[in-house]
Amino acid sequence: MAAHLRVYRSEDDAETLPLPTPTVRVCLADLLPLVALAHRNNYAWLQDFLDDEVRISEDLYEVLQAFRCYRPSA
Repeated sequence: MAAHLRVYRSEDDAETLPLPTPTVRVCLADLLPLVALAHRNNYAWLQDFLDDEVRISEDLYEVLQAFRCYRPSA
Protein backbone atom coordinates (compact mmCIF):
# COMPACT_ATOMS: atom_id res chain seq x y z
CA MET A 1 0.00 0.00 0.00
CA ALA A 2 1.41 3.40 -0.95
CA ALA A 3 1.93 5.97 1.77
CA HIS A 4 -0.16 9.11 1.45
CA LEU A 5 1.21 12.36 2.80
CA ARG A 6 -1.05 15.20 3.77
CA VAL A 7 -0.05 18.82 3.68
CA TYR A 8 -1.14 20.87 6.66
CA ARG A 9 -1.43 24.62 6.83
CA SER A 10 1.42 26.54 8.40
CA GLU A 11 1.22 28.13 11.83
CA ASP A 12 0.92 31.53 10.15
CA ASP A 13 -2.53 30.63 8.87
CA ALA A 14 -5.19 32.39 10.95
CA GLU A 15 -7.59 29.44 10.74
CA THR A 16 -5.14 26.99 12.30
CA LEU A 17 -6.35 25.50 15.54
CA PRO A 18 -3.90 25.61 18.43
CA LEU A 19 -1.95 22.39 18.69
CA PRO A 20 -1.08 20.76 21.97
CA THR A 21 2.56 21.20 22.89
CA PRO A 22 4.54 18.02 22.21
CA THR A 23 5.53 16.43 25.48
CA VAL A 24 7.91 13.74 24.22
CA ARG A 25 10.64 13.90 21.59
CA VAL A 26 11.51 10.66 19.83
CA CYS A 27 14.20 9.90 17.28
CA LEU A 28 12.81 8.65 14.00
CA ALA A 29 15.18 5.66 14.28
CA ASP A 30 13.41 4.62 17.50
CA LEU A 31 9.90 5.32 16.25
CA LEU A 32 9.89 3.71 12.80
CA PRO A 33 10.56 0.09 13.80
CA LEU A 34 7.76 0.20 16.38
CA VAL A 35 5.24 1.75 14.01
CA ALA A 36 6.27 -0.66 11.23
CA LEU A 37 5.82 -3.65 13.54
CA ALA A 38 2.40 -2.42 14.69
CA HIS A 39 1.36 -1.81 11.08
CA ARG A 40 2.69 -5.16 9.85
CA ASN A 41 0.85 -7.04 12.62
CA ASN A 42 -2.28 -4.90 12.21
CA TYR A 43 -2.49 -3.81 15.84
CA ALA A 44 -5.84 -2.14 16.44
CA TRP A 45 -4.42 0.61 18.68
CA LEU A 46 -2.47 2.04 15.77
CA GLN A 47 -5.77 2.93 14.07
CA ASP A 48 -6.53 5.29 16.97
CA PHE A 49 -3.61 7.51 15.99
CA LEU A 50 -3.88 7.58 12.19
CA ASP A 51 -5.42 11.05 12.15
CA ASP A 52 -2.85 12.52 14.55
CA GLU A 53 -0.58 15.18 13.09
CA VAL A 54 3.15 14.52 13.12
CA ARG A 55 5.62 17.35 12.63
CA ILE A 56 8.68 16.68 10.54
CA SER A 57 11.47 18.85 9.23
CA GLU A 58 11.05 20.51 5.85
CA ASP A 59 14.00 18.61 4.38
CA LEU A 60 12.57 15.25 5.45
CA TYR A 61 9.23 16.24 3.94
CA GLU A 62 10.93 17.07 0.62
CA VAL A 63 12.79 13.74 0.63
CA LEU A 64 9.55 11.86 1.34
CA GLN A 65 7.75 13.69 -1.46
CA ALA A 66 10.54 12.82 -3.90
CA PHE A 67 10.56 9.20 -2.71
CA ARG A 68 6.80 9.00 -3.16
CA CYS A 69 7.28 9.66 -6.89
CA TYR A 70 10.32 7.39 -7.17
CA ARG A 71 10.01 4.45 -9.56
CA PRO A 72 12.96 2.04 -9.51
CA SER A 73 14.17 0.95 -12.91
CA ALA A 74 13.99 -2.74 -13.77
